[in-house]
Amino acid sequence: MYDSVIIGAGVTGSAIARELSRFSGEFLLIEKNDDVCTGTSKANSAIIHAGFDAANGSLMAKFNVLGNSMMDEVAKELDVPFRRNGAMVLCFEEENLPRLRDLYERGVKNGVPELKILTGDEAREIEPELNENVCGALYAPTSGIVCPFELTLGFAENAADNGVEFRFGSGVTGIEKTSEGFVITLENGDKVETKTVINAAGVYSDNIHNMVCEDKIEIIPRRGEYIICDKAVGGLVDSTLFQLPTAYGKGILVSPTIHGNLLLGPTAEDSDDKEGIDTSAGGLADVMKFAALSVKTLPSRQAITSFSGLRAHSPKHEFILGEQSVEGFFDAAAIESPGLSSSPAIGRFIAEEVAKKLCAEKKADFNPIRKGLVKPNEMSFEERAELIAKEPAYGQIICRCETVSEGEIVASINRTLGARTLDGVKRRTRAGMGRCQSGFCSPKVMEILARELNMNLDDVRKNEKGSYIVLEKTNKGIN
Repeated sequence: MYDSVIIGAGVTGSAIARELSRFSGEFLLIEKNDDVCTGTSKANSAIIHAGFDAANGSLMAKFNVLGNSMMDEVAKELDVPFRRNGAMVLCFEEENLPRLRDLYERGVKNGVPELKILTGDEAREIEPELNENVCGALYAPTSGIVCPFELTLGFAENAADNGVEFRFGSGVTGIEKTSEGFVITLENGDKVETKTVINAAGVYSDNIHNMVCEDKIEIIPRRGEYIICDKAVGGLVDSTLFQLPTAYGKGILVSPTIHGNLLLGPTAEDSDDKEGIDTSAGGLADVMKFAALSVKTLPSRQAITSFSGLRAHSPKHEFILGEQSVEGFFDAAAIESPGLSSSPAIGRFIAEEVAKKLCAEKKADFNPIRKGLVKPNEMSFEERAELIAKEPAYGQIICRCETVSEGEIVASINRTLGARTLDGVKRRTRAGMGRCQSGFCSPKVMEILARELNMNLDDVRKNEKGSYIVLEKTNKGIN
């Protein structure tokens, strides 16, 4: 009998797990896929929003602003890269300047600090590459950029190190309320008993909620397509550039990433496919078309990859948080943007509510510190030489585009909640995220995975079940 079971290992579920691990109890996180951060949390804008966009008085506004204020401490404790690069909302027509002022007033009421209205010329002083048609901007210095993979992994690894059990490949097929709590049935037929349930299942959070609660909810997968450009143009802008929605479109951002690339997107298209993360020629064309409104010269020829992600959109456009009509069942559902920004605050809120229900006390030995991977590329020449002398694998470069060593890949596999797939290694080390997009390094990464996990090469997968890369040997005589 667990005290609490969390369903979903995205950034929200992992943040809740970390905060819950501050308390005494038996806690389990179950995830239908085979790793942390395989859904919405791996495919988003990676923006820590300031909090000016959400409606006054909404949960989105409350948890966005609070989560933003917590991010410096969280990033430091979890050894996650985070930078407050600031954001601008661009206005392209004089008649829309009152709408920019409305956004400013909303942000002030939400408690967002340091907001400013800039003229077009003032905005171009900060960002010289802005288009000349920008006539005004809302400037939010507290907005930031983060690595969503590392943030999610940081929460999850720290939770595991503090005693939370993780079970992957465990989709939920049923939940039954009992006198003692709940019985959760998994895809393989296993039963899990728990006193409380926390629903953090992303686009599937309506499925989980509706298994238990009579008051049904609906989650609409909202697909967003993105383009990533090479690091050679990552410095085109320093701030995150949003657009005030106009007749030109819904607003495509242009932003640097925490690792030095340039990110464009997303589109927004509602879907009924909870696994539909394909991209389209039309969607990517729209990304390029509308991103070009913000900057003078868009480096379209520097695009190195595209992707899409699904947001867990509620028709009410609001987070669903807290204990529901069934005692002991807690929702962290409909967590769309600003969900990444809100995750530290949502994690703390849900964990404290559950701990109160369980009468759980805080542990004296909770350790908030998680150390990320050693990164030789960020060291001085002398530090790197000393590391390689001790551990030569850090001198063997596997991914040339991102300068990722064998030592980092081995460490990513053998650490807490270690990588088990090519994409798992990629999310932890960035091997394969560079200009060639795994064209050169993937065979070697596969060999390292097979060696470290003691499995055959044809058992190595790109990501989830069935995504095998090597099907058979072309020359049967080769050992």
